[in-house]
Amino acid sequence: MNTTTVLFGATFALLLAAVVLSFNNMTQGVKNAPNEEIARIQSQIDQLRIEQDRLEIERQRTLLRSNPTPEVPTFSDTEALKQQLAAAEAERAKLAAEKADADRKAETYQDENSYLKQHEIEKQDDEHRRARIIKHAILIGTINEYINNPELGTIVTIDIAMPDLIEVGKILAIRRKTGILGTIKITEVTAEGAIGSPMPGFGTVPPVPGDELITPPIY
Repeated sequence: MNTTTVLFGATFALLLAAVVLSFNNMTQGVKNAPNEEIARIQSQIDQLRIEQDRLEIERQRTLLRSNPTPEVPTFSDTEALKQQLAAAEAERAKLAAEKADADRKAETYQDENSYLKQHEIEKQDDEHRRARIIKHAILIGTINEYINNPELGTIVTIDIAMPDLIEVGKILAIRRKTGILGTIKITEVTAEGAIGSPMPGFGTVPPVPGDELITPPIY
């Protein structure tokens, strides 16, 4: 029988005796309780307390043996731990910096890419707008003949479509489809048509009969 069993048995006996004594006292009065019985019960109580104290000490010893006190870190261990923490923090900061740099580069690339795309769209829009303006400009006349004579110089004869818009000194643009070959200045107006001469900056592509004359578009 182990100590715990003995303790449980003693506790049961003590409780039983206390119940019997309490019952006798209730029926006969406290003064009639035998002194020997009271002394015996008191002795059992004292022995039970001693046994409880001993068991508590034994329990604490058992806990100490099963859970030894952890070793106190030494100074060198503490320093090593600090170094490990510092290294981990430095690595974390490095990774954070690399991520931030990568995010900045990605954002810059995205901004540049967006700018280039927008610029290309605007460029295409400008070209489309320019072509549309040229295409829908009012036809004033057409090229009848382009003469490039070393002695006479370069002249352009014109078939007039809008007489009210032709006068000496007026500058017209030569249109081919949706492009401009250059500009000419009207130098003479007759009943048969008009004559003009190329303006500075005239293109390298010479006009041909059928190319159209319009008011120089404003882009």
